[in-house]
Amino acid sequence: MRELLTTLKKIYNGLASPFRKKVSANIVTLAPNDLLEGRVAVITGCTSGIGLAIAKAFLNAGASVVATGRNKEKLDKTAMELSSLAKDGSKVYPYILDVMDIDGLGQAVADIVSIVPNHKIDILVNNAGLGGAPAVNESREYDILMDTNLKSVYFLSKYMAKHMIDNKIEGNILNIVSCACLRPAGSVYGATKWGLRGITEGFAKMLLPHNIVVNGIGPGLTATPFAGKTNNEDLLNEMNPSKRLVTPEEVANIAVVLTSGMGRMIVGDIVYISGGAGVLTCDDIDYSFE
Repeated sequence: MRELLTTLKKIYNGLASPFRKKVSANIVTLAPNDLLEGRVAVITGCTSGIGLAIAKAFLNAGASVVATGRNKEKLDKTAMELSSLAKDGSKVYPYILDVMDIDGLGQAVADIVSIVPNHKIDILVNNAGLGGAPAVNESREYDILMDTNLKSVYFLSKYMAKHMIDNKIEGNILNIVSCACLRPAGSVYGATKWGLRGITEGFAKMLLPHNIVVNGIGPGLTATPFAGKTNNEDLLNEMNPSKRLVTPEEVANIAVVLTSGMGRMIVGDIVYISGGAGVLTCDDIDYSFE
């Protein structure tokens, strides 16, 4: 977490001058469409940020959404918001899920399958994740990051893939990775993202013969509550090659394409939506040893 907080401090606190420029962007989103009509998607970490934006975009594309989160109050509020956006024939199914409960993930998949139409899941979006400090000094901190960012994705994908294979579903698994998977892994967080990149490629190779397409999205620093942003009004990020933050809606647009019929020949890939961070430069974050 310290690595990201250091970055945020440079971005925001160091730019507190009254002459600090503000950056906005004309974000283009997909018009209402039927790219995911009739499909059911499970999205982890759905109560804010990227997960919430993907849920909205999926509903806009005709899918039903199983919205998951750990906090019941937040999840209920999110479900109400999402239900108001659902198109005819699509629904929102809130489900309390703590991805750190690794031993309970198999039962969670069975529970989710039992509550959705035709007992069929077509899409899994592994979005839930945690940031991390460059210096992790306790094994518990290490385990929390690994369990949330990597271990949960492995097992949830495995259980969901088995469901898809057993029911002959031409499905999709989409992992929200990070452009950190391109950077030198100077932190446990970075190592989890390198691992997630490898899992994305490995599952893609294993599951393609079963007509399950696996891909990833690698966002840069995004305008979410995690980055101290609750809207897209000021997107300035001086350290990014594009000089602004990514927006959740930009990630959601690509998520729709990658999980739709348009993306069936994109396999084992990671689409980087980072404004060049990680792709063009790795020097926009602090690599000091602690």
